[in-house]
Amino acid sequence: MRHFPIFLALSNRVVVLSGGGDAALAKLRLLLKTEAALHVYAPDPAPEIIAWDAEGRLSLHRRPMEACDLIGAALVYAADEDDVQDARTQRLAHGAGVLLNVVDNLEDSQFITPAIVDRDPVTVAIGTEGAAPVLARAIKAHLEEHLPAGTGTLARIGQGFRKMAEKLPFGRARRDFWQDYYFNAGPRALPQGEAAVRETLGTLLDDHLTRKERAGFVAFVGSGPGDPDLLTLKARRKLDEADVVLYDRLAPKAILELARREAIMIDVGKIGFGPSTPQEHINALLVEHAQNGSQIVRLKGGDPTLFARLDEEIDALTDHGIGYEIVPGLTAASAAAAAIGQSLTKRGRNQQVRLLTAHDTDGFADHDWRTLAAPGQIAAIYMGKRAARFIQGRLLMHSAAPDTPVTVVSNASRADQHVLETSLATLSADLDRCPDGPALILYGLAPRDALPTVQHLRKQEVS
Repeated sequence: MRHFPIFLALSNRVVVLSGGGDAALAKLRLLLKTEAALHVYAPDPAPEIIAWDAEGRLSLHRRPMEACDLIGAALVYAADEDDVQDARTQRLAHGAGVLLNVVDNLEDSQFITPAIVDRDPVTVAIGTEGAAPVLARAIKAHLEEHLPAGTGTLARIGQGFRKMAEKLPFGRARRDFWQDYYFNAGPRALPQGEAAVRETLGTLLDDHLTRKERAGFVAFVGSGPGDPDLLTLKARRKLDEADVVLYDRLAPKAILELARREAIMIDVGKIGFGPSTPQEHINALLVEHAQNGSQIVRLKGGDPTLFARLDEEIDALTDHGIGYEIVPGLTAASAAAAAIGQSLTKRGRNQQVRLLTAHDTDGFADHDWRTLAAPGQIAAIYMGKRAARFIQGRLLMHSAAPDTPVTVVSNASRADQHVLETSLATLSADLDRCPDGPALILYGLAPRDALPTVQHLRKQEVS
C-alpha cells in the first residue's frame, strides 16, 4: 500500500490552491464540501472561482502564490496545468513543509485525492494508487447507485444518539442495536421524516435493553478452494457478523480480511506430517468462546462436510448444548475439474464419481482399488501428493491401465493455480514438478484440449 488512506480534519484549517482553470475547478468543487478555509492564487481565474469568492466560499488572490502564503497551511494543490508553474508550487510547498498534490502528477504528489461518494457524514473514499482512475470512477458509480441517499441522514441522527446507546453493554449487544437501526428500523421510518426516525431509535433502544443476551453460536463455514469470489453470500455475511474466527492454514488472506476488524482471529491450522493444532484444543476453543456468548465462524477450506473432521467439532458443541449451523462451500474437486475444463460425470463414461482421501487416522487410506481400477472410473483424491506412490501401486496392482489419465491441480482457483497432466504410470515421478500448496488428484481425467490456459500450462511443463 503506497498511499495510506486517512480522513484529515480540515475544519478552519487553510488549504491553498494555485491555479484558475479546469483542473482547479475540479479540485475546488470537492474542497468546497469541506469546512476548510480555501485560498486560491490565480492571476486569471475562471468565472466560477470569481463567483465563489463573491459568495464568501473561498478567498481569491489574483496573483501567483508566494512562500509566505503557505504559513500554517494544511495542504497545497498545484493545479496550474503548466509544468513550470507546478514545479514552482512544488518547491514552495517543500520549503514550507506542507503536503502537496500536483494534479495529474502522481510521482510528484505527496498525497492523492480519492474518488468520493458523499453521504455526509458518511464518506466513501476510493483509490487505486493512480493505477486505474477509470476503475475508481466505475466503483464510485456503483456505490452511488446502491448506497441510499438517506444513509447520511440516518448516520447524522444516529450520531446524536450514541450516548443513549451506551446503556447497552459494549460489544455484541451494541452492534446488534446499531445493525437493527441502520438496516431495518431506521430505513423503514425515514420516509416519515427525521422526527419519526428519532422516535424509532428510542423505541428500538428500549426493545434491545429488555432482550435476553444472545447465546453463543458456531457457524461452520466453507471457504471454498481459495478464490474469494467463490465464497457464498452467506459465508461473507457470517464472516462479517463473527466475534471470533477459527481458521485453517489453507484460508487465504483475502478471505480472512472479510472478517470484521474487531473479530478475534485464531489460527488453528493443521499441516500434514507437520505441526498441527490438536483437535481437542480446537474443540475446547469453540466451546469456550461460545459459552462466553460469542458468535463464532469455524472457517474450513473447501466444504466443511468433506474430510474436515466436522463431526468431532459438532459433537463437542452438542455435548455442551451449543447451537450450530453448516454453511456449505465449493469443494476443491469442483474447482479442479473446472480448471481443466472437464465435468466430474459424463453420460456414457461414468455415472458416479468418488471423492476419496489419501489419508485416514492410521496413515495412507485403503479403498476399493479393484473397482476403481476398472475402465472409465473417475475419482477426486484429496491430500494425495504424499500418498501418490501408494495410490499408484495399489491401482496398478489391481490391473488399472498404466496410461489412465491423471491430472494434479495445485492451488485450484487461486492466482498461483498449477495444472500437471500425467498418467498413472508416471504419476509419482511427475509430482516432482508439482509446486507446493494444496493439491487434488483427478484420477481418470485429462485437461480438455480446447482449453487455452491448460494448453499453455501443458507446454510450460514440456519445456
